[in-house]
Amino acid sequence: MKIKRVSFKEGASAFFFDDQRAIKAGAGHDGFTYTGKPITPGFIRVRQPGKVICVALELENGRFAYGDCAAVQYSGAGGRDPLLDPEKYIPFLEKHVRPVLEGMELDSFRRCARVIDDLRIPDPLSEHPDQPKILHTALRYGITQALLYARAEAAGRIPAEIVAQEWNLPIIAQPVPVFGQTGDDRYSNADKMILKGVDALPHGLINNVDEKLGRQGEKLREYLRWLSRRILDLRMNETYRPSLHVDVYGTIGQIFNNDPVKVADYVASLEKDASPFNLYIEGPVDLEHRERQMEGLAAITRQLQKLGSPVKIVADEWCNTLQDIKDFADAKSCHMIQIKTPDLGGLQDIVDAVLYCKKAGVEAYQGGTCNETDLSARACVHLAMASRPERMLAKPGMGFDEGFCIVTNEMARICSTFELRTIR
Repeated sequence: MKIKRVSFKEGASAFFFDDQRAIKAGAGHDGFTYTGKPITPGFIRVRQPGKVICVALELENGRFAYGDCAAVQYSGAGGRDPLLDPEKYIPFLEKHVRPVLEGMELDSFRRCARVIDDLRIPDPLSEHPDQPKILHTALRYGITQALLYARAEAAGRIPAEIVAQEWNLPIIAQPVPVFGQTGDDRYSNADKMILKGVDALPHGLINNVDEKLGRQGEKLREYLRWLSRRILDLRMNETYRPSLHVDVYGTIGQIFNNDPVKVADYVASLEKDASPFNLYIEGPVDLEHRERQMEGLAAITRQLQKLGSPVKIVADEWCNTLQDIKDFADAKSCHMIQIKTPDLGGLQDIVDAVLYCKKAGVEAYQGGTCNETDLSARACVHLAMASRPERMLAKPGMGFDEGFCIVTNEMARICSTFELRTIR
């Protein structure tokens, strides 16, 4: 089966692009928007509408396969690729990528995906427009989604089966634990998560010291106490024991001048506030550099071990590519790594990242961003059901219910497919 024709169209993501540097620098709230000027190149406002590029592949049999090129909410920060502008990138795709895709033989997803990952094309939107460059992560992300669905269509299988087959993985008809994110509505959305029995919660979006963390960390401490009490009060049965997973965007480092001992001491002290639930802290520091981030997280992790603390550290910022994930895992810089799916680009690297974490003894969290789409979220479910990370993000959007519905129901459909295959 070959690809006959290709189309690229602008679409909408489920959230917004936010200038993380401007927010950390103190951009104020004005209703749903932020005040002040953007800092990160490419932004025209601190918060602006999220956009995607929708990819459609027409196959020789007249069927279609789709993918969405989506980029993370905090594009351009933490070593990530710049803001995705469909108006500028669609002509680029039409000129350089369409000829590569049209006529492509869909004999193997991994081979087709590698063709896209191996492309080196001068990018007129980059800092060095004359130098051959790998495609923007969002472009590789969406194109390989379409290729995975196309290969599944050609083989008469679902995408999860293709991944399992090509990576020689077992078929397991059980859902992967789901992690919900509250956004700024960290109280009402936490209630929803508890009532629906989410496996890990609440993310919390602790991205500002004065508003959300507190100068002595007192606001996060108070929130964790409230959250643990709320779970005990609202849970539908006594066996429900979710993990608490909070993303602090480097703000703990801000109040302790990035001192690993002080950061670790504070993080360890949160165990009592989260009790009786396990606690994960994502991004305690952001050291604005890949190697410094790796070393800083490793120092915090070692100090927690010295203290005998069960609180776990999650790496996110500056751990973007497959190679980054391998290096962070090998350095024992954390207990869990977020595999932020749009940042890795091709879907094949997401699978490889999960499997590498497992081999290295580091927990794998197949994450992503609120700024994705329903289609990219469902594609990620297929990857997770085959590669089996410790948890995956309920996405897209910041309302929780919609993303949880999309991810949970796709898992149920995949489980049904797996089970029905076995009784043929």
